[in-house]
Amino acid sequence: MTDPTVLTELTALALQAGFVDGLTDFLGPSNLASVVVEGLAKSAIYVMIASGLTLIFGLMGVLNFAHGSLTMIGAYLAGVVMVVLVGNATGQWTRMAFFFGALVVVFIALAFLGGVMEIGLIRELYTRPPIYQILLTFGLTLVLEETVRIVVQFYGLQPISEWQGALGTKPAFMATEHSLGPLSVRGLAAFEILLGLATVAAIWAFLTRTRYGLYIRAGSEDAEMAEALGIDVRRVFTVVFALGAGIAGVAGALLMWDPVWGASVPLAAETLLPAFVVVIIGGLGTFRGTVAGALVVGMADATTTWWFQNVFITWTWLPEMAVFLILVGMLVVKPQGLYGVEEVGGH
Repeated sequence: MTDPTVLTELTALALQAGFVDGLTDFLGPSNLASVVVEGLAKSAIYVMIASGLTLIFGLMGVLNFAHGSLTMIGAYLAGVVMVVLVGNATGQWTRMAFFFGALVVVFIALAFLGGVMEIGLIRELYTRPPIYQILLTFGLTLVLEETVRIVVQFYGLQPISEWQGALGTKPAFMATEHSLGPLSVRGLAAFEILLGLATVAAIWAFLTRTRYGLYIRAGSEDAEMAEALGIDVRRVFTVVFALGAGIAGVAGALLMWDPVWGASVPLAAETLLPAFVVVIIGGLGTFRGTVAGALVVGMADATTTWWFQNVFITWTWLPEMAVFLILVGMLVVKPQGLYGVEEVGGH
């Protein structure tokens, strides 16, 4: 009969050997580069999802729990545009042109919806405690999710699984891997990185290089002084909420093609949670912090996913748990986040 102590020592040695072998494989140039690319792709997705949320909270102090629902609506709306326009079109560049057209449609439609929500509902609650805004936006997400569920079921779509028709409009080069020397890169991952960079650059340029961006920054710092200088802060609030909603819709349009996400009703909850994780890690109300938080979360997600797929037991929820452990550690060590401030919200 084998001694339990010997079994324990053999198990420890086996785990140690497996860890060493896994670390050697992970640090190999090809695997390490692939993890970095996947991490950047995930970071791009996270920054697009979270940007609208942090813009709204940074100026208005509104924790918008309907943000995930706006992302989900953007995914479905982009899918409708692509399914209708693509039809029998097989040209890859034709599909790309249609997709960018869908982005414009989604951004305008969701920005309009966001503006209506701010004017008709949220504006009435600025002078009330934050719990009123939280309850209102949480109620909104329930209404929006059930409305979309009714619509997609009416048209014979399965609301809890990815819309395959929308996934099928993806150009062929995005569905395959491309070799760059020893590195294999998913076409969709490269596109996600490029679109994420474009989103960050556009938001940064808008906030720092335009007059309206100056109004937004002034309103977030001191709303009363901005009003005294002739800035219509209420209109600024509406524009910011519309902008945040439009960005959420654009993020949903990109997720429509991602096989991990896809257009589905549960996408609302699946995107809201990481969006809050990113803005909390980066710091509530700071766009720079959102970018930094997205990089941290994306890289942690890609790294832990590789380890749990190639070295340890494959449980899909373990990488997500690692991300939340980072969140817990940040709240303990630096509760305000990487670049957060103690007080945000201009009104």
